Amino acid sequence: MTPNLFSPLQLGGVLTPNRIYLAPLTRCRALPGNVPGDLNAEYYRQRASGGLLIAEATSVSPRGFGYPNTPGIFNDAHVAGWRKVTEAVHAAGGLIFLQLWHVGRISHPSFQPDGAAPVAPSAIKARGQVFTGTEMADYVTPRALELDEIPAIIEEYRHGAKAAKAAGFDGVEIHNANGYLLDQFLRDGTNHRTDSYGGSVENRTRLTLEVTKAVVDVWGADRVGIRLSPGGIFNDMQDSNPMHTFGYLLEQLSPLNLAFAHITRVTAQDLAHGATEGVGPRELRPHYQGRVIVNGGFNLESGNQALGEGWADAVAFGVPFLANPDLPKRLQLGAPLNEADASTFYASGPEGYTDYPALDA
Repeated sequence: MTPNLFSPLQLGGVLTPNRIYLAPLTRCRALPGNVPGDLNAEYYRQRASGGLLIAEATSVSPRGFGYPNTPGIFNDAHVAGWRKVTEAVHAAGGLIFLQLWHVGRISHPSFQPDGAAPVAPSAIKARGQVFTGTEMADYVTPRALELDEIPAIIEEYRHGAKAAKAAGFDGVEIHNANGYLLDQFLRDGTNHRTDSYGGSVENRTRLTLEVTKAVVDVWGADRVGIRLSPGGIFNDMQDSNPMHTFGYLLEQLSPLNLAFAHITRVTAQDLAHGATEGVGPRELRPHYQGRVIVNGGFNLESGNQALGEGWADAVAFGVPFLANPDLPKRLQLGAPLNEADASTFYASGPEGYTDYPALDA
């Protein structure tokens, strides 16, 4: 029988009751010290009817932050804060993975320990600006990581994976998308290294594969996913041959038997900013043998079509799930959807976060 968004799915080590997943969404609502609090727990609890919740990007390192009030996962306070979230989700019958993150060059000295330059594969400044918490500031030229520093980066992901397990998550997703550190190593537009982590596609995929294997060592492959944005240009990203780069990476990831690859497609907004179509989950599906979660402007009809055509196994919804905490129920009933208020996406407090009404309200 052809699956649809309401069909259960065995996703690695978890059985998800439906295929309507919450996409990871940065919301900038962490408490001082980058610690999740009661408000975060309520936000995720409200959305526990999703087949799987993928929690927001969460830094594995003090050097991994690039936005105000985003959470971390590298100390005891972070673990305790996130435990409130996982307990709330589990009490509501939900499943939740944590997204492990390091922003690399998409930061500013104001976020860095001792005001240092952000780190990256190469000393290439990103175009654009960052909000420091008080003002908009140009990105700075990052410092290229030395070869002997890279093992410590891998260990930060390993440590973050252990902390996520201690916090009670059901698994983790490695953030290898959207122009952040691992994506910067992967693409030749941001990686100009001449050592064993740069140049050929084999070298540029090395850090991703080493981080993935370190995280798998902690969780087991069936509780680990990875997120990729092959057609994305967000954060000033480009690659000379993305089909080759991402096809090769997915072929190397396939034998690891991960829980999933989470692949974004190019949206109308991406196209308006200069992205090109033709490099996404549909085109890359033949390169990956495991489960594929897709994301990027899907609705009920297009999500079911992707499942029916076999290039997706589940669909992650971002803005629709943000504005509709009971999105699976609304989709199943054909009920109207709340409109999202973009002005509150990265604000503070409950407005635009935990105050979107459910149908039974």
